[in-house]
Amino acid sequence: MNKPQAVAPEFPRGPLPDDPTIVPASRPMPVDANRPAPVPVPAIPEYLSRVYTWAYLTPAYSRFLDTSLVVSAILWGNMNRLMRAGFSEFKPGQTVLQPACVYGTFSRKLAEVLGPSGTLHVTDVATNQIETCRKKLADHPTARIGLADAAEPRDRDYDGVCCFFLLHEVPEDYKHRIVKSLLDATRPGGKTVFVDYHGPHWAHPLRPIMLAVWRLLEPFAIALSKNEIASYAPPALARQFTWRKETYFGGLYQKVVATRVVAGT
Repeated sequence: MNKPQAVAPEFPRGPLPDDPTIVPASRPMPVDANRPAPVPVPAIPEYLSRVYTWAYLTPAYSRFLDTSLVVSAILWGNMNRLMRAGFSEFKPGQTVLQPACVYGTFSRKLAEVLGPSGTLHVTDVATNQIETCRKKLADHPTARIGLADAAEPRDRDYDGVCCFFLLHEVPEDYKHRIVKSLLDATRPGGKTVFVDYHGPHWAHPLRPIMLAVWRLLEPFAIALSKNEIASYAPPALARQFTWRKETYFGGLYQKVVATRVVAGT
């Protein structure tokens, strides 16, 4: 589903350049299916190349995975349920950050939830994923997409953040950095929503299968069966949010909602 993110280069925060293909990593860019990928390109992190080249950096295989049928099968038929759970935390007219591309129809449906008066800002580190997502969102002119690192600070804030199956694919140090970055980017009263794996009930019939899959294919995922997502936030920052968690499908999946407290309430 989602990709860990590489470190994007530093960009000035002044006015945007006239060349529409050169845009600071976390600034929004209008969707245009015919426009070439933005430059410069962030470096792909070592662990992404080592663990996930087959899934995210190989275009032919990415096209196979990027279908609703495959994504639903990977999530044991729970894709639509988990998308609805995440989308339920947002409303039309909001500006929402999606910090990594997602296979299937996720981005298109989230853009539909936000409506023509809202803005979906999608970022990722892999140019092939960016180009594919841009085509998916071509019918949503308010959507923005660009290269950026989910672990790096943003130069703007959002009404909400939807982090869908990203944390399980990054090492522990990246989990800490991503959670901090996304919480920092959330406005007072806004929500940071994490939907991801969770530790299944000990009697879950799929538990042995999932533990084997995590060990063989997704070595960073098993940590989410042991650690609370809130624990990855710096304590002082975590206290600025109220935290709520729901689990699904026998505990195999979770939704964690962090709502930023408005000062004086």
